[in-house]
Amino acid sequence: MTKIEKEIDIGSRIKAVSGKKEYEGRLLESYESGILLIKIDSGYNVGLAKEDITTIEILKNPEIKKEKLEKLETKKNLPNIALIATGGTISSKLDPATGGVSWLSSPQQLIELSPKIKEICNIIRIETPFMIASENMSSREWIKLAKLTEKLLNNNDISGVIITHGTDFLHYTSSALSFMLKNLNKPVILTYSQRSTDRGSSDAVLNLVCAAKTATSDIAEVMLVGHASMNDDFCYAIPGTKARKLHSSRRDAFKSVNKEPIAKIWPDKIEILQDYNKRNIMKTEIDAVFNKNVALVKFFPGMKPEDIEYYSSKYDGIIIEVAGLGHLAIDEAENNLLPAIKKAIDNGLIICASPQTIYGRLEPHVYSPGRKLIKTGIIFLEDMLSETALVKLGWLLAHNYSKDEIKKLMTKNFSGEINKRLEE
Repeated sequence: MTKIEKEIDIGSRIKAVSGKKEYEGRLLESYESGILLIKIDSGYNVGLAKEDITTIEILKNPEIKKEKLEKLETKKNLPNIALIATGGTISSKLDPATGGVSWLSSPQQLIELSPKIKEICNIIRIETPFMIASENMSSREWIKLAKLTEKLLNNNDISGVIITHGTDFLHYTSSALSFMLKNLNKPVILTYSQRSTDRGSSDAVLNLVCAAKTATSDIAEVMLVGHASMNDDFCYAIPGTKARKLHSSRRDAFKSVNKEPIAKIWPDKIEILQDYNKRNIMKTEIDAVFNKNVALVKFFPGMKPEDIEYYSSKYDGIIIEVAGLGHLAIDEAENNLLPAIKKAIDNGLIICASPQTIYGRLEPHVYSPGRKLIKTGIIFLEDMLSETALVKLGWLLAHNYSKDEIKKLMTKNFSGEINKRLEE
């Protein structure tokens, strides 16, 4: 087994028998010494314990034809779109020679993945400012992305911008662009894929087509466009500051929280659900700055005053996810947080409260604990999502605002992040 394995090159086509089952596909590099990793023909990766493999055979590799990309012709009657690829599943494709993945790098590759796009628009540019997983992004990437998006939006030859992105922290990026891009003149669409583009069940095809449809629409907003359900029927266009990933693997992982989506999107039509900023001839402006000394903290049973003191010594502002309508441990609690919170705020730390429940609104006036917390100077953010709040706080702190001004601005609506009336 070990000798044969050493003779096999990564990307070779093999057949392995484990138990009573045979697995045929391409050998992938495995980062676990005891596991043999195979990409089977369905597109799924299968890991087999080497100790359970009884036989392994090197098969003749089929001839790999060099990718021949069809020359793209722009149609004069269709709008032109720019696409920014930043990484994630949707920005990659299967490399048949190795069984691994490589990045999409041309409009032709994108059209090959989702041919219906060429009936909707001309993709005339693909920009790749970086290619990383979304969990590796920070404000550094948000700023770079905002600046590039602003440049494309102010190009008269481009009607809209599509950004392909990893899913896990997509809602942070959509919030950042919502605050950093001002006077939006055209659609900015972020889209994704939960499932690999080489799998038959991939959500990339519909998401890309619906993203293209939305990018050519009259809706000049930062939006997240993706599956509305598990079915391949239509997508939702969700406001950038109200989007939240609520499932680790489902195709309809993103929901519009406390607010209806802006629209339902089909490949051939759009149904508007909300008022929106219309496409216009204004120049989009950039305000891409960020103070990294912010943190998102979840209140938990037994949280200690020393925890608050730590954040007070290290950060300029924090978002704390509070319980219920706006509560923390105070009064008879073993660890009364009230004195530590008041001291931290008096010493200059901005503390904002957002709901742990994701859905719903903070109403701190309802119960006595909430009213006591109000007196400390905590800023209650109504129904604002915690991730959106973190981005907004870091963005505001990067400006020359006083602490009092920031407290007022955190409860001011910049990009639909606060709803006075809950709709979901």
